[in-house]
Amino acid sequence: MFKGLQSLVERVSFSVFSIVILGLSALLAFGLMLGSVKDETYDIRMFHLANETIRATKTVEDPVKTEQERQRAASEVTPVYDFDEEAAQNSAAVVRSVFDYALDAKAETAKDDQEEPPDTARQISDLRKKLEDLEDSGGGFRLSDDLLGMLVRAGNAELEKARDTVSSIVSEVMEKPVRDTALADARNESEDRIRTSAVPPGLMPAAVEIGRSSIIVNEKVDEQQTEARIEQAKAEVEPTRILQGQVIVQEGQIIDREVHRQLELAGLLNESASLRPVLALGLFTLLIFWFIYRHFRQLEHPGYVKKKWLSITLVVYFLTIVAMKLLAATEIDFNMALAYVYPTALVPFLLRLLTDGRMAILLTILTAATGGLLLQEGYSPVANMEIVLYILFGGFAGHYLIQGDGRRSSILTASFGVSVVNALFITFYLLMTQSHFGLQEWLLFMMAALGSGLLSGALTIGLMPFFETVFGILSDLKLVELSNPNHPLLKRILTETPGTYHHSVMVANLSDAACEAIGANGLLARVGSYYHDIGKTRRPAFFIENQMAGTNPHDSLPPEKSRDIIIAHSADGAEILEKHGMPKELVDIARQHHGTTLLKYFLVKAREAGENVDEEAYRYPGPKPQTKEIAVISIADSCEAAVRSMKEPTPEKIEQLVRSIIRDKMNDGQFSECDLSFRELNIVGEVICTTLNGVFHNRIEYPK
Repeated sequence: MFKGLQSLVERVSFSVFSIVILGLSALLAFGLMLGSVKDETYDIRMFHLANETIRATKTVEDPVKTEQERQRAASEVTPVYDFDEEAAQNSAAVVRSVFDYALDAKAETAKDDQEEPPDTARQISDLRKKLEDLEDSGGGFRLSDDLLGMLVRAGNAELEKARDTVSSIVSEVMEKPVRDTALADARNESEDRIRTSAVPPGLMPAAVEIGRSSIIVNEKVDEQQTEARIEQAKAEVEPTRILQGQVIVQEGQIIDREVHRQLELAGLLNESASLRPVLALGLFTLLIFWFIYRHFRQLEHPGYVKKKWLSITLVVYFLTIVAMKLLAATEIDFNMALAYVYPTALVPFLLRLLTDGRMAILLTILTAATGGLLLQEGYSPVANMEIVLYILFGGFAGHYLIQGDGRRSSILTASFGVSVVNALFITFYLLMTQSHFGLQEWLLFMMAALGSGLLSGALTIGLMPFFETVFGILSDLKLVELSNPNHPLLKRILTETPGTYHHSVMVANLSDAACEAIGANGLLARVGSYYHDIGKTRRPAFFIENQMAGTNPHDSLPPEKSRDIIIAHSADGAEILEKHGMPKELVDIARQHHGTTLLKYFLVKAREAGENVDEEAYRYPGPKPQTKEIAVISIADSCEAAVRSMKEPTPEKIEQLVRSIIRDKMNDGQFSECDLSFRELNIVGEVICTTLNGVFHNRIEYPK
């Protein structure tokens, strides 16, 4: 069944494969993350007993309580009053005006009726009119006719004395603040002082009324400043929140209206559950997988490589989701120090070793966004930026610190580097936010940062064999292991075919340098070169580099028999490698490194023997090199053997020979099935010439 599924995957195009696998993965990711944004709800009826203790699953603001607190703060604001400093003078002036009008009214009447007694009624009328004019101008008040009569009947000296006394008292009373609430007290004070003053008894009632009426409010509320203070007081009120983990109702408690309201506010009632978080998660998931899809659509690699890399990427992403879910579910009262244990560099470590650096960067960013959603205190419409930045910094550090060879020592070294970056970021964040943490709390965060880096390395080392086995990945870590001279197959080559071993090491040096120069996988070329001639171990003596005694068994064999032995070493090598479970890439190198090249030596020997032979019968069966690395190995293999056979190699001879070999292979069509360019072939030739010149340079002859 598994092989059938694998065969189906290999047959479908990458477009179909990516759409299907990304669609299914998006649904799975949505389901895994749904619990982090969709809270548990309860079927609860008001005025019934609670069957269990219910805690808030997220932190939410209580708008009703918040508004109540704001209104309370507003009610406690002391009003701002504005004191009218001119009110005392104005009121005293009004008092003086009333008495002066009375004097004027008497004087005018006396001038008109000098020979007759004063007309009191006319005097009262004139005085009333003057007071009405004063009132209309906003600075007076009305008096009864009885009081007006007292004024006009009094003598001028009495009026002047009363005027001076009352105006002085009113001025003194009005120099102090008089508010609405204290107006009656101020008027009573004025009356008491007037009654005990030197005002003539006949004018006392009028003087008291004039004095009381002249006392007005001189300190009023400044509405604008008071309102500003109220708004400031409201703004300073911290929102009242229902905190995550806070008990809303205890088991057995009656669910009254207030408890019911809080449960509804916290989204814990069935009827109050909102679809908005679910829709938001759907959009988030869509964006995540759209970015992954676009990345692989633009990737310039064969379809089978992109399928494998996409599958690895998705598995790594789901591993991060599971890790985050486990951390978030560890305790109800989520501790941010626990979130810092998340292995920030796991994604870049794995993807740098299994795929490429660009995918590692992209998934690091997407994982950071996911962490901001999952590693936080309850659902929030805004991701936890603290965690987002933490994962980004740790992930980028892992991306740039991990070595391409994937050795365990390199991974562990990079892990310590990530721990340092994690610790620096946490310290920066605590200082920037001015968080109040003691030494014990800070050490706890530092331990979490250290654990994050080390956990990244440990998980990478532990998971690499899984990915290599399941996806058939030949990672740099695996290549380094295969390059160990103590590997059984390499020891077999060394002991059974020492000449071939030395030749393979030389080819490895040449091909590694050439591949690195053109951007190919130098490590793969090096390790592949170690094993490319392992087929010679079946008949070591038939290959010239292993003929130590100087005898050549081919001298006694017909050309076609020698041909079969030489050609067979490619297929024999592939068979040996497959039998020992070696990676497919190394098997392909053993099978393809000669392509379909011609065995000219034995073809010429057959023709010299008078045989009528077909040239195709003396060609390797192929296939031709399918990758740059195999093509470079084929060039290095031929060049090393040819230069070694030269009697007096010089830089000019070496370059001429290398160029000739590359030209012959190109004209023979050996590079027609790989994507080597002319420019890259030229670079390969230059690098091989430089390396060979370093090996076969002229040496100083030491005196005997």
